[in-house]
Amino acid sequence: MNVKQNIRPAIILLLCVFVLTFQGCKRKRSDMAKILFKQTRNELFKKLEPDDYAVVFKKVLDSVKQTLNYPQLISTYYSKNNYEPVFVEQHLQNNDLYNMVDFYEKANEHGFDPKMFHPEEIRALIDKFRDKRAIKNVDEAYHVIAELEILTANSLVKYSNDVQYGVVNPKWIYARYFTATKRPDTTSMLQPLQAKNIKTYLDSIQPKDPQYIALQKAFVNDDVIPGLSLQESHRVLLVNLERLRWKNKPTENKYVYVNIPDYRLDVMDSGRSVLNMKVCVGQGRNMDNAKTLMHYDDTDKVDKPNPHETPLLNSMIHSVEVNPIWNIPESIANKEIIVEAQKDPYYLSNKNIDVYKDDKKVDDSESIDWATADKSDYSFKQEPGEDNSLGKIKFLFNNKSNVYLHDTPAKSAFFKKMRAISHGCVRLGQPLDLAHNLFGDGKKYDEIAKDMGEDNPDPTTIYFGKRVPVYITYVTCWADTTGTLQYRPDVYGLDIVLFANLQKVIGD
Repeated sequence: MNVKQNIRPAIILLLCVFVLTFQGCKRKRSDMAKILFKQTRNELFKKLEPDDYAVVFKKVLDSVKQTLNYPQLISTYYSKNNYEPVFVEQHLQNNDLYNMVDFYEKANEHGFDPKMFHPEEIRALIDKFRDKRAIKNVDEAYHVIAELEILTANSLVKYSNDVQYGVVNPKWIYARYFTATKRPDTTSMLQPLQAKNIKTYLDSIQPKDPQYIALQKAFVNDDVIPGLSLQESHRVLLVNLERLRWKNKPTENKYVYVNIPDYRLDVMDSGRSVLNMKVCVGQGRNMDNAKTLMHYDDTDKVDKPNPHETPLLNSMIHSVEVNPIWNIPESIANKEIIVEAQKDPYYLSNKNIDVYKDDKKVDDSESIDWATADKSDYSFKQEPGEDNSLGKIKFLFNNKSNVYLHDTPAKSAFFKKMRAISHGCVRLGQPLDLAHNLFGDGKKYDEIAKDMGEDNPDPTTIYFGKRVPVYITYVTCWADTTGTLQYRPDVYGLDIVLFANLQKVIGD
């Protein structure tokens, strides 16, 4: 058989397949004109060609990239969709885009400036589609479609992120923020672009937390927090609304919750507090409340923690140490312990503090001349007892700052209103009650109670069968169970830091 006779039918077959495939793709891509004409009834849109539109779209995208919040996401999304106006095609009908603009125009209810989402520009572009005389030619139509497509897609992703995750990433602004916080990723950012109904989607992402709704209502109604001006109340509500948007809230049924400005610990179970107590937290930079959201300077806008501030974190309490030994940190030893020992040679023995050099206990610490001694040669441990700074028990959980919850012999501190007095750890007003709540009745709790009552105790570590979550957080305003707004002074100046960063994005 002739080889040429074999090749010719094969070539013809391939050409037919190519033509059919090309025509099928082109037919599918030319649906853009049909869809937009059906939605607008504008004869001009019948002339749209997808390939010509794609060229214009890329030019418009390049010209506005620097103004977009998510240029890479938008570029990748439309590249994968052949640069078609998929968002406008799906949502121009049924007033879906107008519904989106309505949400933007009410963004001030969240403390946002509506201009962040360009509602006026979007509404003007949509109106052009509704007015058959507004667009003069096909080239102008390509530009209007591209502008509306890019603007709506970018703004919807931004609005969705801001409402669900917050405007500011706390990890970027706080030096001692170690709380697991979920931030938007590519999958979550694409969700609004894939929503079938925008209003349904936007309704679904509005915060449902009762605390958020309560603060939002107070914000919208211009409620005044007792003792503060209207403007300062507005700012306090603004920063605490932002905190409520951060995805760092407990998901466990039971957990220990410490709010630093409130100097309070709650054990939460099934959404309610089953145990609460006063606590003392680390010293802050604003303990006299000299700086407020109305009175601060530029140096207060950057987080510069007091060395003793308690960090913001979440972890799991894994064990308790009853009658603990206190391994005194070097900073405390140098600034406090050695200073007192220099004044009184018997201070260390009276406080039951042992001195170590080269990991060996020094038997005659009273003979050391602390005025001339090399401080770096020595370490200090306080043995269990009534004077131990950790008291009778400490609750341990993994964290980078080496802090924990613990008892204290200094009970008078709990009668003070301002209790930011520790070196960073959280001192408990009722440590035995916390142990009872977390361990429950049984041998472990009985052992804890017995050991804490002994006169000559030895250190004992007791592990939880099931670890208990702990959240140390910072909230200065909330609604109590009666709906009344509660406010606590900004002892660490973290409201100021957050407000300054919010101003950069949403203004005042």
